[in-house]
Amino acid sequence: MSSSQIVELVIFVVLFVAVAVMGFTASRWRRATDLEHLDEWGLGGRRFGSWVTWFLLGGDLYTAYTFVAVPALLFSSGALGYFAVPYTIIAFPLVLLPLLRLWSVSRVHGYVTPADFVRARFGSPLLALLIALTGIVATMPYIALQLAGLEAVLRTIGLNGSGFWGHAPLFVAFVVLAAYTYQSGLRAPALIAVVKDLLIYIVIIVAIIYLPLKLGGWGPIFSASQAKLSQPSPTTGQPSGSILLTANNQLQYATLALGSALALFLYPHSVTGVLSSKSRGTIRRNMAALPAYSFLLALIALLGYVAIAAGVKPLVNGSTGRADSNTIVPVLFGSQFPSWFAGIAFAAIGIGALVPAAIMSIAAANLWTRNVYKEYLRPGATPRDEARQAKYASLVVKVGAVLFIVAVDPQFAIDLQLIGGVIILMTLPAVAIGLYTRWFHRWALVAGWAAGMAWGMYLLFLIPNPANGKQHFGGSALALDKLSFFGWAPWQGSKVQIYVGFVALILNLVVAVVGTLVLRATGVDEGSDATRGDDYHATEVPESTTPETVPSV
Repeated sequence: MSSSQIVELVIFVVLFVAVAVMGFTASRWRRATDLEHLDEWGLGGRRFGSWVTWFLLGGDLYTAYTFVAVPALLFSSGALGYFAVPYTIIAFPLVLLPLLRLWSVSRVHGYVTPADFVRARFGSPLLALLIALTGIVATMPYIALQLAGLEAVLRTIGLNGSGFWGHAPLFVAFVVLAAYTYQSGLRAPALIAVVKDLLIYIVIIVAIIYLPLKLGGWGPIFSASQAKLSQPSPTTGQPSGSILLTANNQLQYATLALGSALALFLYPHSVTGVLSSKSRGTIRRNMAALPAYSFLLALIALLGYVAIAAGVKPLVNGSTGRADSNTIVPVLFGSQFPSWFAGIAFAAIGIGALVPAAIMSIAAANLWTRNVYKEYLRPGATPRDEARQAKYASLVVKVGAVLFIVAVDPQFAIDLQLIGGVIILMTLPAVAIGLYTRWFHRWALVAGWAAGMAWGMYLLFLIPNPANGKQHFGGSALALDKLSFFGWAPWQGSKVQIYVGFVALILNLVVAVVGTLVLRATGVDEGSDATRGDDYHATEVPESTTPETVPSV
């Protein structure tokens, strides 16, 4: 380890320890009367105001995916990686009204998870169970993506061992994360998110001004990027990308942006962040202010091109022996900045991974506790039992995510998030559309979920990964020539690509609609325990209203 890496490591450790202390002391911040209650531990007492919610949602939605995976995709593929910018821009107006409605419904009836809502709305424990399990499974690769970002920083600093114990620094970091999340619940990432966002803004503003000046300006940066991306790939013989979209990836870009926008607020951690807000006004203000992060994301993405112009080479993964594209931005910072500032930048990325990982593990734990443990294993569980079960579950989720990142080696870390998006999109008919209508038959929603999930996983299985030579699960971009319906494929031979999640969602909706029509026509019972018609006209809820003051359905 060089002297500069030692400086970087010391600064990283100091800042990491500082935020860890904040995480442990967060239980005293806005102290709850009893943290042994799921509303307090898992939703922060539902009392976060505009500023706290803004930082919490920013830390929740703009993650290591933003700071590591997106620039790595631009570095490797070019313009396609910029899909993240329009998708975050269209996401907020697209989901504002559903989120306001979900907050109101959940506030009145005491719902903690989207599966709670589905259980009451459609009167189907099975459908609620599927929604809960889908949320947990989709969250796992998303947490793993945060691990990939943190590990990329650790490798750049010099902690890049091989084998199982090569991940030891990562294990230590997540033991600390697990400890303060267990103690403080959602209050810990909410408090740390303030520090994380301030560090990120400082680092990116400095980087986007300093690095182009050092490299001769944006003109040479874009020219160098196009020259590098147009070179034939050693594995495919084709150009690896372009700074402009091509005829083959324009459809993928559009469907990926739309599909990702629809998926963004279906994720359990997004719902958790929203339900922790104290009022509808808080949510409105945040939906108006959060696009400021999209501007930051656009700047961060450009670092992929800056890394090309700077001649950055990704580090070799000690476990696989292959180049790790996730190290692009950390290596860029380490080679271009003074070691003291590089240490600050590494800490910002590392903390940027820990904050969303904490929220995601809490959200997954809430799903397990309310919709599996209490529904099927212990119906008589007390609020204290629920809180304790959620704490234990959050630990299990973190361990699962660590094992996931040790065992799985995706071509790009961003594939983890995109595959998770395919999975979570299957909950859209029941959760998002279900907020406005109960027209769908519950068994049709189950059939649509099953059809969409099965087809989505099959299509993901068909996608090869040229980086490691494997023929399956190489990302979420499917060539149309692999897409057929019972042997009918009018686009055979086409290399145009499309996002798998978008295709699977279409099938899900078609099956749900057709199934509803058929089941209604045959008179299949829809269940007497579902809430009917306009039962959810909860448009405004007083600030003083808490879930405990009204009966649950």
